Amino acid sequence: MSRHTLTSARPTAARPGAADRPRSPGTLLLAVLLLGLAAALALTVRADVANPPFQGADERWLRWMGGPHDGLPAALAAVLNWFGGPLGAVVPLGMLVFLLVRRRRTSAGFLLGVYLVGNLLVVQTLKHLVDRPRPAHPLVRVDHGSFPSGHAAGAALLVVLACVLLVPAARRRAWWAGGVVFTLAMMWSRTWLHAHWLTDTVAGAAAGAGAALLAWWAVSPALAREHDRRQRPASSLPA
Repeated sequence: MSRHTLTSARPTAARPGAADRPRSPGTLLLAVLLLGLAAALALTVRADVANPPFQGADERWLRWMGGPHDGLPAALAAVLNWFGGPLGAVVPLGMLVFLLVRRRRTSAGFLLGVYLVGNLLVVQTLKHLVDRPRPAHPLVRVDHGSFPSGHAAGAALLVVLACVLLVPAARRRAWWAGGVVFTLAMMWSRTWLHAHWLTDTVAGAAAGAGAALLAWWAVSPALAREHDRRQRPASSLPA
């Protein structure tokens, strides 16, 4: 028996399949903590929408955001306001088309479901339940309900979705850092434009990121199976 035959006959260590990859308890814990923070803030504001316990801190922050509202900050805030509005849907729509073209149907369904549930169900439900008045004289057009910030929620949710679906695992640490900076910038822009109180943006970012992380934790085995199916043809080619 040749050496090549002996070598090929030895069992090889297979890569762990989706069923062998446990869901990360850290992801679940972080999701629960973030959603718990958003819920706690919502209950606190709902108890007294005109004067919650942190209203003084919110008003102090708003005074710091008093202006002048021009120059580079105005341009940055305008871009972020556009990005978080209806026109900003081109980004997740582009991601959806990319995933469908690559035949990543599980990932596409995950993206569509989390984006719609996070933005329409979670954010809009909280807006109607809490119904907090917005700061006076916002600098951009706003709808009813200041709590939570839909722009901040959408930014945090999109950061998680893009990281999970598009960024290789080896590069995620840098993406997370950049995503935090982007979300903080969105939070700043909403208060600088007097469209939200600071705690509105904190609750929005926590709700968006928490909802996306919880969905990721729940669906990670299906995403892993999809990844394994896509890798299998390449790994089965003869050397």
